[in-house]
Amino acid sequence: MKKKILIVDDDKEFLEELNETLLLSGYDVSAVSESTRAFGVATEIKPDVILLDLKMKGMTGFEVANKLKSFPQTMEIPIIAMSGFFTENEDSTLLSFFNIQNYLIKPFNPLNAIDQIETILRTAERK
Repeated sequence: MKKKILIVDDDKEFLEELNETLLLSGYDVSAVSESTRAFGVATEIKPDVILLDLKMKGMTGFEVANKLKSFPQTMEIPIIAMSGFFTENEDSTLLSFFNIQNYLIKPFNPLNAIDQIETILRTAERK
């Protein structure tokens, strides 16, 4: 069974490219360009991993992560943060507060995203 990935990013060109790469890698992918729709889509499809941009119009990625972690049906979904504006060191406290597992600094090679997704999925299978 294909693993479900939800991508949330307001950069539509980036979103399309990452979506295509993940589809070609065998994932069942849903892509959302409006941060305000992320929670609804996550509760509907119950993804195995969420790739979440941190700097978006509307709700920030931190606000989306906080909402996801506040509800039992979405609180256990692993999140990989993506940002070109922050570095992991700058936001390590916030990342840990929102229970974000991994961090990708844009621009990144889509293969790095796949590596992080695979690592999270392997860890989840061991539990």
